Amino acid sequence: MIKRLKELFSNLFTDSGKDDIGIGIYGPPNAGKSTLANQISKDLTGDDMSDVSEVPHETRAVEKKEKVAIEADDGRSLEINLLDMPGISTNVDFKDFTEHGLEEEDAKGRAKEATKGIVEAIKYLDDVDACLVIFDSTEDPYTQVNVTIIGNLEAKDIPILVLANKVDLEGAEPERVRDAFPQHPVLEISAKDGTNIDKLYEEIIERLS
Repeated sequence: MIKRLKELFSNLFTDSGKDDIGIGIYGPPNAGKSTLANQISKDLTGDDMSDVSEVPHETRAVEKKEKVAIEADDGRSLEINLLDMPGISTNVDFKDFTEHGLEEEDAKGRAKEATKGIVEAIKYLDDVDACLVIFDSTEDPYTQVNVTIIGNLEAKDIPILVLANKVDLEGAEPERVRDAFPQHPVLEISAKDGTNIDKLYEEIIERLS
């Protein structure tokens, strides 16, 4: 897996010729995108960048953290623009929000905002240089939404690193993510507690310096 990761980032950054890299975090709602964005941002800048909630579609607009510096022990560094994307889904139903206690009017407003966020996230595919695609490893990864996300990124020839998240939870089966998308490298993480986040940084620095 490490060899495949090195090849991925080597190809990406060798060819880019850019001073900074736009990396988008994509995935379905509640997969842990904003938790990962906060983990990275907190590590590298000291600040959170997104709100986190158990209610689906908490992130309904693209959150951006510019010039996030990754530094290696030997002084090498890289600036990235980190993009936390709204959760991708094929349908947004306001009833998904009323089930979490929202009043109907508020739920309908949230559904409208969530739909706009999905459109914005898809438009950003023309601007990102690489994507971290994050899935909840406690759930079946072979869904229409997940296949659609991967398929759209592949169609645009965007480099992908798949992250099997929530490995800290009972019932996590990251091997199912690996089996569902064997054509891509998969890194097992817990965005919540930071498990294997350093491995992600190490691979980026290794390939960029």
